[in-house]
Amino acid sequence: MNKTITKYGTIALSVLISIGVFLFWYIAYPHAMSYQEQYQLFLWTSDYFVDRLSVPGGFASWIGEFIVQFYYIEWLGALLLSLLFVALGCTTGWIPAALVLWLLGDPSVKLGYVVALILAVDAHRLNSVKWGKQAWCEAALIPIIYWLTGPLAWVYVLLRMHRYGWKSWPMPLYLLALQLLAYRFCLTQWTLEMTMMPAQYYRTPMMMPTLMWLTPLVTVFTMVVQRRCLSAKWLLPVQAAVFIALCFLGISKGYDKEMYELIRQDYLVRHERWDEIVTRAKEYQVKTAFSSVCVNLALSQKHQLADRMFDFYQSDENALIMPRIRDLTSMLPSAETFWRLGMVNSALRYFFDTQESILDGSMSGRCTKRIAECMIVNGHYKTAKKHLDLLKKSMFYREWAVNAEALLGDEAAIDAHPVYGKLRQLRYKNDFLYSHLELYKMFGLLFMNNTQNTMALEYFMGQMLLEGQMQGFQQYMPMAEKYSGYREMPIGYQDAMMCIQKQGNVPGSPYAAYVKRMMAQKTKNEDNDEAH
Repeated sequence: MNKTITKYGTIALSVLISIGVFLFWYIAYPHAMSYQEQYQLFLWTSDYFVDRLSVPGGFASWIGEFIVQFYYIEWLGALLLSLLFVALGCTTGWIPAALVLWLLGDPSVKLGYVVALILAVDAHRLNSVKWGKQAWCEAALIPIIYWLTGPLAWVYVLLRMHRYGWKSWPMPLYLLALQLLAYRFCLTQWTLEMTMMPAQYYRTPMMMPTLMWLTPLVTVFTMVVQRRCLSAKWLLPVQAAVFIALCFLGISKGYDKEMYELIRQDYLVRHERWDEIVTRAKEYQVKTAFSSVCVNLALSQKHQLADRMFDFYQSDENALIMPRIRDLTSMLPSAETFWRLGMVNSALRYFFDTQESILDGSMSGRCTKRIAECMIVNGHYKTAKKHLDLLKKSMFYREWAVNAEALLGDEAAIDAHPVYGKLRQLRYKNDFLYSHLELYKMFGLLFMNNTQNTMALEYFMGQMLLEGQMQGFQQYMPMAEKYSGYREMPIGYQDAMMCIQKQGNVPGSPYAAYVKRMMAQKTKNEDNDEAH
């Protein structure tokens, strides 16, 4: 009777958890899945598979990337994650599964880590070999498991040691020797820490969080307890209670609100959901330049930038376009802004730098697609074809790449394209270098190149306001009124002009509040410089 209750209780718990995990990713954190998907380009080729399999843990990484590619379709990605999570819980126990949910709150953790953990535990559960005459099988299995799962093979070894007892003491020495040999002869570009710890499952290998090595230890401990207390009535209720507590703690502590709001904004920019960006910014906006760039881009696409720019938080003079920062995310909203402005070469540089910032050498489907588009607009068809050929080997970018390839060399079709044709009209006619400090001049030149580019005009005027160039703003105000298409002066410009005329003494003025904040920050910085 107790076994029946436990059996059906476990099934019911698994179903409830799978539904909860699906809703968690699909409704609450679809942007987290998009973040993972955009920093890889899974290729359906033998070369890609062999390349992944050439290092320990590469097979688990390949399986993880195979699953992550389906995040492109949000409901499918959430479904696969829920199934993987249930598989993890049924294999290792629900307490390690809760820790993994907590760990996945760190966007740098790769799904291959979860796959490797499941593979290591399943290898132990499926292996019925007993110590004695068949012990030689372990000598053959441990290298295979190590190559499939990487350092998480230690989970397998520790579980086997618990099963065999003290007689199996050579097993950890054997695995350690395998790791050192791999470090010496196969992984010459890896550090010793990366070889010994599951660092290849983290985007920044030298900054691996404590929870990544703590989770395997908890997994081993949980499985040992489960085996010894298998028939205990309290086992399932206690697991469920600890699981719920860890999930609540993990979601509250592991999913940083500000970080995920920025990831969501980038996700909304990628999918051009401008109304949602503005609506969310009214309720809560992270006070960073990244957020300002996203909100300003959304306002410009809704033709509201001149009216409402200073109704939202503006970080500083980088609130429209951020300078180049070599990391995974910072430049993406600025790159999308450059693309829509018609500054195609600047967009190309930002997307390329972002892709090169992926430390594990992976490509980005999102960046590769945009790079190919930049090449098409610029007429560099051979280079565009190289990127399109890569995208054609993927699942979800293939159809787009085939259609884009049909445009190569067809000038009439490109000129007639609603996006590429427009960008060819908006872009600069000549190539040149410029400093980020002269960004407002570039916006002005871009507008003079094509006076129908009202977005460039709004960015030109907005950049001068951000930099406090009052004289220039007043000088070009007649031009803005002439070409902007507004029937009357935008509210934001009216507010700025009033602040200029009254020297900032305008109670309730959004622009006056911005200027005061910038002046206070400047004074603070000067005081700090003097102190040093």
